[in-house]
Amino acid sequence: MHIGIATVTLRIPENDNLKGKRRIVHSIASRARSRFNVAIAEVGENESWQTALLGIVCVSNDRRHANRSLWPQVHWMMPSIADLNRLGAHEHRSFSR
Repeated sequence: MHIGIATVTLRIPENDNLKGKRRIVHSIASRARSRFNVAIAEVGENESWQTALLGIVCVSNDRRHANRSLWPQVHWMMPSIADLNRLGAHEHRSFSR
């Protein structure tokens, strides 16, 4: 079993409360799940109104597939939401058998 992991930090400059942030993060996660075969969740910056840290994971029997499937989703996510700025995206590659 091979696991590909990526984290994405988003800045939501127009947001002014946690409820609005949760709505935006939920929308991103729902669209990502329906379009890609990955798991996505908010994994940090939970109390910050204008920053979100998303974790994205893909499990596969092929290491290259697990790692390659993450980046199309990260690139799809960024231009699809006009009012968000990507602060950073990091890929962590790991696998276990």
